[in-house]
Amino acid sequence: MQTQAKVLGRRDMTLFTVSAIVLLDTIASSAAIGVSSLTWWAILGVIFLLPMGLITAELGAAYPAEGGIYVWISKAFGRHWGARAVWAYWVNTAIWLPAIYILFAGVFAQLTGLELSIGDQVAMGIVLAWSAMSLELFGLRIGKWIPNLGAAFKILIFLILIIAGYRYGATYGFSNEITLKTLKPEWSQSLRYVPAIVYGMVGFELVSAAGAEIRRPARDVPAAVLMSGFIVLFLYAAATAGILAAVPADEVDIVEGLVDTLALLLADLPASNIIVPLLGACALYTFFSNGATWAFGCNRATAEAAEEGQFPSLFAWRHPKLGTPIGAAMLMGLTCTGALILYGRIAQSNADLFWGLFSFSAVIFLLPYIGMALAFLKLRKSDANSPRPFRVPGGPAAAIALTASCVIVMAAAIFLFLYVPGEGWQRSTAIGVIVVLAAGEIIMRLGNLERKLFRKRA
Repeated sequence: MQTQAKVLGRRDMTLFTVSAIVLLDTIASSAAIGVSSLTWWAILGVIFLLPMGLITAELGAAYPAEGGIYVWISKAFGRHWGARAVWAYWVNTAIWLPAIYILFAGVFAQLTGLELSIGDQVAMGIVLAWSAMSLELFGLRIGKWIPNLGAAFKILIFLILIIAGYRYGATYGFSNEITLKTLKPEWSQSLRYVPAIVYGMVGFELVSAAGAEIRRPARDVPAAVLMSGFIVLFLYAAATAGILAAVPADEVDIVEGLVDTLALLLADLPASNIIVPLLGACALYTFFSNGATWAFGCNRATAEAAEEGQFPSLFAWRHPKLGTPIGAAMLMGLTCTGALILYGRIAQSNADLFWGLFSFSAVIFLLPYIGMALAFLKLRKSDANSPRPFRVPGGPAAAIALTASCVIVMAAAIFLFLYVPGEGWQRSTAIGVIVVLAAGEIIMRLGNLERKLFRKRA
């Protein structure tokens, strides 16, 4: 494997993580729950986001190798389980990127006033997907500025939602009352959207997939996780409150509501007709940068697994000078294209298309994190003597409690993606998950077969 240039500092890692985790579609899902979503952010922040952050900080500082989550799970349970986790990690991104780019198309249509058919949206998604994949040709020395700028735009938009939302409520009256009664979770509504909040809290480990490109992982990984965790939780909870100050919960548009919300909050400003489109353009950029950020991390983890013979060698093909994962990126682009075309033929609207892609990919996405949490606990025992520059305080009892909390929350979220209260079992989602995981087993076998044949010829 080629030596990677050390190009990621603490600031880069923090912004990379914020870019990966903070999603504008998650904030809309959160606001759709209503005021009780603020309670859910607090609860899940304590029992899930904090534990996942601590687990990631310890693993990332102790095992700063290229591949991140693949390396951690492989060390704990073997390369085959590491590869299974990375397959879910990679293929989720390949399926989820089209959902984000469909969201891009919806906001773009709003900003420009254009009528985009499903076919137009699919075509736009394909162009965006390949544009994101092409960034691997430049390496992280240049590519890191895509998520850095995306994180800055997200922070700007969220701060405007927070400040303008409170200002709107104070001026015109709050659209949703914040009282002890409204803060109490309503299970019928909450159970439908809470999994999306859980989904919006993972991603701390993504930058560790480029572990060989981090300058000072022992020091900077824990610091970046801490800083990004605080930023993420504050932005999500406060921006949810900002939206709910101005928009009734039952009127929040999960796919295309951002521009309307900004227009409402900023309507009385003299230059609102200029500011809102500019912020909309910033939002469009964040959708693109979000996809690019996840592609950067997932393709590196997958290429690392392929280099160890767990996937066909095409996944391991790297740029001859930069060492970036060209093969994994190219295959991700092809998978994105296929997913967009397939779902474009099925969906009746961009809302259907967005949620079809989102719920399907979300189940696959959360599976590797269960493996990561269990790997943390296993490595505490099986590799107890390995240096840990950062160690989660509290000893074995705390490690068990953190792991159990994370696994229970993720298992519950997966169940609620498969069984939606009021709608029942989502059979198409379940079938899709089974098919994708089975495809991963086949691809892994092809990689193992290729490795065996190569050894015989050698």
